Amino acid sequence: MNDIVKNALDAMSMLKKPQKTFIALLLAALVVFQGKATFRNLSRYSPMSEKRFNRWYGRSFDFFTFNSLMLSDSLSKADELIAALDASFMTKSGSHTEGLGKYWRGCTGRTEKGLELSLLSVVDLSSNTAYALEAKQTLDQKGKTRVDLYAEQVIAQAKKIIDLGIKYLAVDAYYFKNKFVSPIVETGLHIVGKLRTDADLVWPYTGPYSGKGRPKTYDGKVNLEKDLKRFKSVGTLKTGEDIYTARLYSKCLKCWIRVVMLRFHKGDKIGYALLYSTDAELEAMTLIKYYKARFQIEFFFRDAKQYTGLTDCQSCRKEAIHTQINASCAALNLLKLEDRKAKSTQGKTVISIASWKRLKFNQHLMCRVFESLGLPLNDEKVLGTYAQLSGYGAIDYEGVNLEVLSKSNLSRLVNKNHYHDA
Repeated sequence: MNDIVKNALDAMSMLKKPQKTFIALLLAALVVFQGKATFRNLSRYSPMSEKRFNRWYGRSFDFFTFNSLMLSDSLSKADELIAALDASFMTKSGSHTEGLGKYWRGCTGRTEKGLELSLLSVVDLSSNTAYALEAKQTLDQKGKTRVDLYAEQVIAQAKKIIDLGIKYLAVDAYYFKNKFVSPIVETGLHIVGKLRTDADLVWPYTGPYSGKGRPKTYDGKVNLEKDLKRFKSVGTLKTGEDIYTARLYSKCLKCWIRVVMLRFHKGDKIGYALLYSTDAELEAMTLIKYYKARFQIEFFFRDAKQYTGLTDCQSCRKEAIHTQINASCAALNLLKLEDRKAKSTQGKTVISIASWKRLKFNQHLMCRVFESLGLPLNDEKVLGTYAQLSGYGAIDYEGVNLEVLSKSNLSRLVNKNHYHDA
């Protein structure tokens, strides 16, 4: 893990050594801490003081470039990548925090007072997992809607996303708005998302030219029940939904889009779900695959909130909150990358972030103990104890020998004097 962080920081030539040191130590603390990721608690797991955390959290740092560099090796081996964007609610007490407002909270189904972050991520379809690229706190601005702010986040990084070999951005139904979709499509990215079942869609006219006036372009509004025969049948999913597709015109987006209809039985009634892509030539099954992969960003939110302190920032400053949410996402990226490296696979696999946190904490604690006792890390008994107890309380994954992994990690620490290098 240290090598991944060091190589990424060294590649960012504009950074000075003090900030490189801080970011490396911050990420090392975020993968081992227990409890809340506050400045005081993080200082207990790091050689840095609470004051130093508070001071450096106010400095700007290019997390998009940092994450891209960390992920470059893994993403270069991926067969297929898409980007995903979604927002998540963050609880926050008090009344003086910058960005505090009313935001939608999915788990309660209503708007509540708190904070919100918008996460731009990349999803590796071969491994079916999401990695964070950039997290941004939603800060209301005069004259701009929140949809405008979400669009600006993607537009600002669109060129870098395309340079990663990504062509599609997957979003949920909330983002089906012209002011969001059209500016992003102009950057070269295509949108994959979900439609309301009552979306205003129009059939293309395919009949003969009457010989008079302007040729007819449209052939009436789409009715899902009455126009079923006009859709092209694609097949049936394993879960039982019948798949139909068509190239239709969206009055909202003012362009032709590819629409995929999932038709299923809901008791005695027929239910529908509509997916779409601004790439009108995209195959129906590929569109479904991309939209399903979008849900990996929800798992990322869950793990970051539970294990890497996404919502634990104690500061009221927007700069500190920005650092906290991005550092939390970067730490989770690191744990996912180490899991893939340990298993030597690019395919789908099961990962327990709780077990990786336990493993990292055990190693961190043992290095502190060995250092306090003056025991050399290359001693045979020390090496055996370290390897045996690193996985205490953690899941022993199939194909991953925790003892071998621990010995490999300890070999990098020989002749180093600081426990935080673990």
